[in-house]
Amino acid sequence: MSKQNTVGLVLAGLLIVGGLGGQNPPPPTLVTIPTAGTLQRGEYEIEILMQTGGGILGRLGVGFSDRFSLGMSYGVNQFIGDAQPSLNRLMPEAQLKYRFFDETYSLPAMVLGVDTQGRGKFWEAEIDVDSLTGEPQLKMARYDVKAIGVYFMASKNWQVLGNFGSHFGVSKNFLEEDASDNDFNLFFGFDKEISPSILAFVEYNAALDDNGTNDYDAKNPDVFKESLAKLSVGQGKGYLNAGLRFTVSPNLNIEVDFNDIMLNKGKVNYFSRELKIVYMDLF
Repeated sequence: MSKQNTVGLVLAGLLIVGGLGGQNPPPPTLVTIPTAGTLQRGEYEIEILMQTGGGILGRLGVGFSDRFSLGMSYGVNQFIGDAQPSLNRLMPEAQLKYRFFDETYSLPAMVLGVDTQGRGKFWEAEIDVDSLTGEPQLKMARYDVKAIGVYFMASKNWQVLGNFGSHFGVSKNFLEEDASDNDFNLFFGFDKEISPSILAFVEYNAALDDNGTNDYDAKNPDVFKESLAKLSVGQGKGYLNAGLRFTVSPNLNIEVDFNDIMLNKGKVNYFSRELKIVYMDLF
């Protein structure tokens, strides 16, 4: 993505979280991106996400204080279906979030966090092996959609026929190996209360750390382009996602998500649909 587009996203984000508004706490996450919302002290959240291709992703989050929450997640590909299941990674992924500034009438809530959970399948590949040492010159170990990584997030809420929240963040993924693209990333989103039991989400992940194989192509022989194109999933358009969350009971939410609406992954004909079940309670 060009520098002009990056600057434009930053300015858009500042407008999104600026201005005056209410102080309702935002949901901890939208479809895939975090917000400045955290779990309350003693609150826990169990999330089951049913993904494309029969995959399932489970996550447990716990609020240790009203400002700090910790979570762990684990994914299995092709869990549903007749294909052989496969694990993403042996170790579970982690989510940490600390809100260091509460929302005021004129300023957004702000958090620092880490989220190592990507979406889709986890790929590992070694490319361009040195003929003398036998060592790979390039290594890739990443999810289809990279994890957010270390991030800063700001969230602001307004009362506009029900609560309306806006969220803007910047992040750096340092855990997934992808020598072709390791830039800083930007993302933003909105949530809107449709009724007391229905919440709508829209989010955009610019995926600046996953926008093509140009760096690879410039440094390596043409013979590797085909392999690299299969592994570097992003096509440079970013990920536009949307979702609807239905409150079934005070402790249970069911969410329907529509991911990659702009078909950023390429080689797909339609955006993916996912189902998320979230249960929340207090210890």
